[in-house]
Amino acid sequence: MNTKDVILELRTKNRLSQDELAEKIYVTRQAVSRWENGETVPNTETLKLLSKLFDVSINTLLGSPRQLICQCCGMPLDDSSISREKDGSFNEEYCKWCYDGGEFAYKSLEQLTDFLVEHMPSSEWSPEQTRTYFETQLPKLNHWKQSK
Repeated sequence: MNTKDVILELRTKNRLSQDELAEKIYVTRQAVSRWENGETVPNTETLKLLSKLFDVSINTLLGSPRQLICQCCGMPLDDSSISREKDGSFNEEYCKWCYDGGEFAYKSLEQLTDFLVEHMPSSEWSPEQTRTYFETQLPKLNHWKQSK
């Protein structure tokens, strides 16, 4: 879905006129019209305001152009699983189980690996194979690269 369609859908779903939406995010009605006609796309600051107003991620507003994955555990992300900062804004880098309100749930790679091995039973992989997989894949994620 294109940004223009997403904004139009969210605006109408929330029963807002173009004027009402414009007032809430401090732009003109003409700006909203240009977005919905696909002539322009909101700037970064306006996308943040739209994200907060409609309670969706910026990725969703942009038509989900990229597949997001948690940079701590590797889980695919969507609006229902994306983490939030203390102020309630989305943090599109992490899932809500790894990071919430400015705090990480797992203090070490070993702690996360232990949790995943315990809670992800598989009839195809033994616990040792599961552990080896996570010990190989998790260090490739940004959170664990940065914590080295």
